Amino acid sequence: MAIRILRLEKDEILKKKSREVEIIDDKIQTLIDDMFDTMYKYNGVGLSAVQVGVLKRVVVIDVTEDRTEPIVLINPKITKTKGEHEVEEGCLSFPNQYAKLIRPKEVTVEALDRSGKKITIKAKDLLAQAIAHELDHLDGVVFVDKMLPGTLEYVEPKKN
Repeated sequence: MAIRILRLEKDEILKKKSREVEIIDDKIQTLIDDMFDTMYKYNGVGLSAVQVGVLKRVVVIDVTEDRTEPIVLINPKITKTKGEHEVEEGCLSFPNQYAKLIRPKEVTVEALDRSGKKITIKAKDLLAQAIAHELDHLDGVVFVDKMLPGTLEYVEPKKN
């Protein structure tokens, strides 16, 4: 397991569409482990493979404070959404930047888990938001592409 280098806002790879995972092999398992390590190190709640420079449809999410509910989504697709609401969002690839945007209140996503088993997750609130955000990444869409005009803010990082 390793911390991978995050691709940041000006990196062209963030605008590229990720490819389906054909085979869930050791390479994909290592990628998933590294993605969790990287996401936790930077205190994120979600990370897509493209954010660490890999154009594969792989997402990791854990919205719990104690990091106890890791979710792996391989080749995910949102099959249903319900409702909309305004949320504030940030992104590990856009450090210290936040904006408001409209996200679904609830989503249903179908994907493969890390063992290749088909799963369906019905999510709401922060988990639904994280899923929608990370799946956008897989299609080359970043949160600032969807932000409400005039809501982007830069927050000065805390000095240690």
